[in-house]
Amino acid sequence: MTSDNFEPPPLTPPDPEAPQRLHRLRALGLGRPEREFDDFARNLADVTDMPWAMVNFLDENGQFFAGLYTGRTTQPGVSAAATPLEPGRRMSRDQGFCPHVVHRRRALVLDDVCSYPRFAGNPVVDQLGIRTYMGAPLIDHTGTTLGTICVVGTESRTWGQQGLTTIKTWAAELSARISQREHHPR
Repeated sequence: MTSDNFEPPPLTPPDPEAPQRLHRLRALGLGRPEREFDDFARNLADVTDMPWAMVNFLDENGQFFAGLYTGRTTQPGVSAAATPLEPGRRMSRDQGFCPHVVHRRRALVLDDVCSYPRFAGNPVVDQLGIRTYMGAPLIDHTGTTLGTICVVGTESRTWGQQGLTTIKTWAAELSARISQREHHPR
């Protein structure tokens, strides 16, 4: 017996923490691009030698890149016309890998996204040419996962323990800076 009502599973996991996250994002004034976050993303891209880096918050409209660095989108020997599209400041929850990091509340390292069937079909793989991803959650002092920091690239990369340690350390640093906003409002 078969059913014609088959629906594929959602690309991203459910988000039961969304109401608490929205409250915290508003309380901390996190809802727009900020130079501090753009600078953080640029520095993270430099440290990891990646073309793109983001400071990403999840709100009622999906994902929002409050920090975005897209400075090195061309690869040596590749013409600018052949370079994939750059990400904008907004992305749906079904695109990318950060919603999985928020759900897991743990870092996620994908050396080659195409090696993971769950992630290989994500729209950013084809739309932006993403082949490697490394992200870690931004968890504030209340225990709320606000979003992520991440780096992505168009070539597979072996991150190893050093990459995992780097992304977790940088996420903890930014989480602490964000938590300080409550004591020093902008």
